[in-house]
Amino acid sequence: MATRRQEKVARVVKEAVSDAIAKHLSDPRIEGFVSITRVDMSPDLRSADVYISIFGSDDAAQNKTFAAITHAKSRIQSLLAGRLQSKFCPVLRFYKDEKFKKTLETMNLIDRVVKELEKKDSVDQEGD
Repeated sequence: MATRRQEKVARVVKEAVSDAIAKHLSDPRIEGFVSITRVDMSPDLRSADVYISIFGSDDAAQNKTFAAITHAKSRIQSLLAGRLQSKFCPVLRFYKDEKFKKTLETMNLIDRVVKELEKKDSVDQEGD
């Protein structure tokens, strides 16, 4: 369980990284919508695991975007250092967050099954 200090720093890191990606990176490989879903801070506040969700046209574009963001890690970290009132700037580690993507896939499957059941019920009612 994260302490208040970890949560506070994680919130600042999330805002700073999101702002850096949206406003300070001009890499043409960054396409689609990029969202920072969560940040996990280490107990000593020296490292941060940043989870990114990328909504792009296809997997290749999403991989290019993720590669561009990881390539710009030092730039993002320097922008973060300017916003943190701390002795140390955490080392950032980026991960793709597939949780939201899996949730959307699950919701689509549920919708499809509901439509099939409704179609089956309407055919059954016509047969009676």
